[in-house]
Amino acid sequence: MIPVTPIQSDRPSELATDISSRLNAAIREHLLSAFAPDNTKSLRSFPAPEAAELLGVSGQFLRKLHSEGTLPEPQDIRSGRRHYSAQEIRNARAVLEKSSRTKGRYLPGRRAGEKLQIWQLMNFKGGSSKSTTTIHLAHYLALKGYRVLAIDLDPQGSLTSMCGVSPEIEFDGMTIYDAIRYDDPVPLSEVIQETYFPGIWLAPSRLMLSEFETESAIQSNSDQPFFTRIRNALNDVEDQFDIVLMDSPPQLGFLTISGMAAATSLLVPLSPSMLDVSSTAQFLELAGAYMGVIEDAGAMLHYDNFKFLITRDEPTDIPSQQLSSFMRALFLDRVMAATALKSTAISDATMLKQSIYEVVRSEMTRATYDRARDSMDTVGKEVETMILSAWGRN
Repeated sequence: MIPVTPIQSDRPSELATDISSRLNAAIREHLLSAFAPDNTKSLRSFPAPEAAELLGVSGQFLRKLHSEGTLPEPQDIRSGRRHYSAQEIRNARAVLEKSSRTKGRYLPGRRAGEKLQIWQLMNFKGGSSKSTTTIHLAHYLALKGYRVLAIDLDPQGSLTSMCGVSPEIEFDGMTIYDAIRYDDPVPLSEVIQETYFPGIWLAPSRLMLSEFETESAIQSNSDQPFFTRIRNALNDVEDQFDIVLMDSPPQLGFLTISGMAAATSLLVPLSPSMLDVSSTAQFLELAGAYMGVIEDAGAMLHYDNFKFLITRDEPTDIPSQQLSSFMRALFLDRVMAATALKSTAISDATMLKQSIYEVVRSEMTRATYDRARDSMDTVGKEVETMILSAWGRN
């Protein structure tokens, strides 16, 4: 444990610095112990029934593929039962796709002529579950066989942490800031890094990203407008991915607006409380005004989808359900049919910087896990359906 001594100074600057130093040291110690010995996250394996479900085949068919030698045996076999890594599941998709009569059944990613799907999650109300929703969508889509790029636009780096890179412990790699800065930006391909979760790549963030706000106020001009920075950076890697998920900061600044200008779809998570709904109304009022400004400056905005996602949903809470019904009556299909449940399973997983897909079902109450997993699966499936529709696949 870190020795604790009383804070002596009455100066606010020194007090804030001391508190920050103590918190960072404590977080660093915690992370080193949690991810010891090499400070890296790893992904659990998936038992055969779950692997078969992810592949969209029966358990019997999966066993048949092994007995025929079509699929190699997984490395993890316990008491005669197969457990698959996420990479082995992706490898199985490639094998099954080759013999499938239906193109895209096992590898549903982009085809020639289909545009990159860029989804931005945004709201300036803290606690609306932007990062939690982003990581769950990333994990769901990767497990379904898509190539996902996660971009963390929040200088606090919550999504970066969830992807296994700890901003609290300085890492050597570059961040999204290096690709969108005004002075000597680097190609985004040099910034992104493969994560521990097969199928997901990350453009990480850390506190330095906040400099983009200051620089944009000074350096943005007609020759290099701020709202083109992210879209231009994505041009470098467009062919490498099917889906981009951008987690925005809880504010409507240059980063969020630049993300809006790059996005093909917008998703606004919000909790069913009057404070959150009122805050979201103010956020969208400002967003609409800024959209008009950047459109007048030459931005071409078009969204395949502009949706609300109700998060922290409590089906037994009458006031929140009334507010959810109010939102649906007001905005109709602008509100996703699926909701993200308020769940101790998701909260507990998030505390460990995990998604529900990383949690081992047997390590928590199964009914609680199943409700949370079903909720996030339903959200992921609805987003996937919108993505396929944008590609013209109905």
